[in-house]
Amino acid sequence: MTVDHQTLALVLFSAFVAVTLGITTWVSRSRHGSAEEFYAGGRLFSPMENGFAIAGDYMSAASFLGISGLIALFGYDGLLYSVGFLVAWLVVLFLVAELVRNCGRFTLADVVASRMSERPVRIAAGTSSVTVSVLYLVAQMVGAGTLVALLLGGEGEGAQTWTVIGVGALMVVYVSLGGMRATTWIQIVKAVLLMGGAIALTVLVLVRFHGDFDQLLRTAAERSGHGDAFLAPGLRYGEDWIARFDFISLGLALVLGTAGLPHILSRFYTVPTARAARRSVVWSIGLIGGFYLMTIVLGFGAAAIVGPEAVRGSNAAGNTAVPLLALDLGGGADSTGGTVLFAIVAAIAFATILAVVAGITLASSASVAHDLYASLRRRRSKPHSEVAVARTAAVGIGVVAIALGLLAKDLNVAFLVGLAFAVAASANLPVLLYSLFWRRFTTSGAVWSVYGGLVPSVVLVLLSPVVSGSADSLFPDVDFQYFPLQNPGLVSIPLGFLAGWLGTVTSAEPPDEAKHAETEVRSLTGAGAV
Repeated sequence: MTVDHQTLALVLFSAFVAVTLGITTWVSRSRHGSAEEFYAGGRLFSPMENGFAIAGDYMSAASFLGISGLIALFGYDGLLYSVGFLVAWLVVLFLVAELVRNCGRFTLADVVASRMSERPVRIAAGTSSVTVSVLYLVAQMVGAGTLVALLLGGEGEGAQTWTVIGVGALMVVYVSLGGMRATTWIQIVKAVLLMGGAIALTVLVLVRFHGDFDQLLRTAAERSGHGDAFLAPGLRYGEDWIARFDFISLGLALVLGTAGLPHILSRFYTVPTARAARRSVVWSIGLIGGFYLMTIVLGFGAAAIVGPEAVRGSNAAGNTAVPLLALDLGGGADSTGGTVLFAIVAAIAFATILAVVAGITLASSASVAHDLYASLRRRRSKPHSEVAVARTAAVGIGVVAIALGLLAKDLNVAFLVGLAFAVAASANLPVLLYSLFWRRFTTSGAVWSVYGGLVPSVVLVLLSPVVSGSADSLFPDVDFQYFPLQNPGLVSIPLGFLAGWLGTVTSAEPPDEAKHAETEVRSLTGAGAV
């Protein structure tokens, strides 16, 4: 990339950082320091504002860069990510959003603990939430390092290292000073920028092909080197039965994992009522649906205009497809238009990473303070002391994420995101659905459900070909591969549900039907909701 690309992208990104730091500073002066203010922004956001913030929280760098790259390289099979990420919101809308808002205060554990023994449930749910959040954070850190390496024209260790440290430091500042209110406005600004950039690129791609989407697909298939197979299932996931089961496993993780992501669930507490939470999801579905439809155009556009070989030559995982597409659409590497468009796309990708890591850090620090810390010292803790713990936890989580991001800088970003979704679907979703809908569910069932999904999902990944046993593994020189699938969702998600059922039916503890009835009334009507 030329010096002009680098300079302009860095100027635009610096402007975004300056604006968001200004928002954080302003919010930190006006905040009251209460737990409700720090965790939920005072519950003062409108459905439209929260819908934009949810979209900003959900549409990560993996979506903007990774999905388009996968479509550019694998055609039809890359669509799984676009479809899976979008369809997941129907689960959130119909099963989770309104009920979670009525039953909880700040975290997933609030919903489960409302009808269980608090301490063991909060420790289990808090541990799972922090695990999912850290996995998601590491993916964003790795994405930031890769993007800066591209921007600075090399794969230098120094550039990636300082980028990961810088992003980690910024996310700690956003969360510890501004809390949920600052994080929400950062996500709103980021969502507007991302949608604007995606719309501009989509329009330019369609203009290049005179609005003929069929011609776009035919050109992409011709340049792919695979012909019509590029537009049919099986190019990535059709080699054998293991690949087909991997396809199913990944699909399950994507569709079911969203409803268990801690930073998404926490957004439902920033609005005043359950009706507002439901309307927020409708807003977010509209924004997210439009965005993922545009990633299809951008992915096939990159294949048709840039070519899969050029994309793969720049980055084997395809993460540079959108920046390269922007460069070409603007007029080429030596043109002013190409320089400007590339710089805008790079700056938007940076903004995307910062906004997402801020939301995840806030959710994980809330789990540490509100669930883990408060469950151990609930009688002696006060709201302001819990907030102080959350701010300290944000710093600690930032340090851990930076360290893991530096260690994992050569890993595949899409794999890390898929793993986070698989763990969320295996450990968080079963306990959430059982708590909301199963009258006989007990404390033992809740604890078994969380650990019964969390432990297998992590262990199966460690024993998968992603970690060892092949030339593409993290440790190619050793072989302790005993599980054939790269994504554990097909096995670990049913295990989470099975463990919850088994823990309940074998428990000597009788179910508290009065508490379930109270929870059911509150979840459906909002009576007694905070």
